[in-house]
Amino acid sequence: MEKKKIPHTLIIVSVILILFLILTWIIPAGEFDRNEYNGRQVVVPGTYHHVASKPQGLIDLFTAPIKGMISAAQIIAFVLLIGGAFGIVNKTGAINAGLASILEATRKNPAIKKFIIPIIMFLFSLGGASFGMCEEVMVFVLITIPLAIAMGYDSLTGIAMPFIGAASGFAGAFSNPFTIGIAQGIAEIPVFSGWEYRIIVWLIMMTAAITFVMMYVRKIERNPERSIVYELDRKRDLTAYHSNEDLAFTLKRKLVLFIFFATLVMLIIGVNVWDWYINEIAGLFLAMGIVTALFFRLPSNTTVGAFLDGARDMMTAALVIGLTRGMLIVATDGKIIDTILNGIAGTMGQFPQIVSVQMMFFFQGFMNFFVPSGSGQAALTMPLMAPLSDLIGISRQTAVLAYQLGDGLFTNIFPTSGVTMGILAIGNIPYDKWLRFMLPLSIIFLILGCLLLIPPVILFAYH
Repeated sequence: MEKKKIPHTLIIVSVILILFLILTWIIPAGEFDRNEYNGRQVVVPGTYHHVASKPQGLIDLFTAPIKGMISAAQIIAFVLLIGGAFGIVNKTGAINAGLASILEATRKNPAIKKFIIPIIMFLFSLGGASFGMCEEVMVFVLITIPLAIAMGYDSLTGIAMPFIGAASGFAGAFSNPFTIGIAQGIAEIPVFSGWEYRIIVWLIMMTAAITFVMMYVRKIERNPERSIVYELDRKRDLTAYHSNEDLAFTLKRKLVLFIFFATLVMLIIGVNVWDWYINEIAGLFLAMGIVTALFFRLPSNTTVGAFLDGARDMMTAALVIGLTRGMLIVATDGKIIDTILNGIAGTMGQFPQIVSVQMMFFFQGFMNFFVPSGSGQAALTMPLMAPLSDLIGISRQTAVLAYQLGDGLFTNIFPTSGVTMGILAIGNIPYDKWLRFMLPLSIIFLILGCLLLIPPVILFAYH
């Protein structure tokens, strides 16, 4: 019998959009008052009130995608420009030649191979823990997927190296300005304080992530057919790794890769020193593409064609990102998010401290489904969680940790996350395959999150 086809990512996201629309007819509308804090609107505790119901209708349903694309225009443009820039670099053959060189090195010295994945994941985890690497991961998936396949693994491994690596760092961050910085500022505790315990949290999360991925690749090494995407990867165009294409690692191609790695160094410096974000990063990679074309002496028409091909490959990801943002617009316009927030937060103070802190963790994870933005979730939830933690005898630092873990550990499996669904679209990975791959690790992360919240409550004062 022919296997039943899994719905396309766009269909899954559209179904959730309709679900959100239905919820606006069921959940009572309500709002908190808001004040401005460092340019963000944060809720004012104790000000929740019911407002006139605003259920979303058919017009809202069909205008949500365009509203979402307008709202996510910056990240969509970022994805298209990055794809175009990589299209130019790919046209030089430098990446394929570099991958072939790595494979040749692993054949001569097989011991090298087992260190590649842990090193890559460590670097991305450090990026997530230090400066909040998130959207930037999309840049690297274009490299790590072919690298993983060329090493004999699969496309899931290619996504896992940068994405799960960065996610483990994001969840255990010790100096992420977009989550820790904002949450601690709202909670009125010193920014980046409590970093000592967060370093331990980061090391544990990163180790769990690397161990999980390495166990998966060992399973594939023993039997490639055990790959979750075995049939899918068999249909991929792998001619770049098995054809007679000229893969000579020439001086020109080495210098192209030098330009690429110099760009990555500039990215790290720019984000940490000059507070670069999406606009600057997109401009940096666009400049990389232009410099590469000039240096490699690609004809102008060839350069434009390569750019368009690269951007075209990202079109599905761009559409998915816009549609996921449209879902959140429907929920926001329907005024149901604050009602959900108020209803759950109001029940936490009725339980013992050890239970309440776990409820905070689960609550933050649940809210991440509706607000898959670390800084946005901090602005929405921390004004309530900080004073609530005072009432139940939990330090505000612990409340921030519960937010950090809840926000970081769940976003990589929720289909409302534009980054998650965008990366899957770039890698052409069906959501059900990703969920099957991630579910065991998500359960591990969930258990670790619960356990790591216990010591600050019962073993030491975490301030």
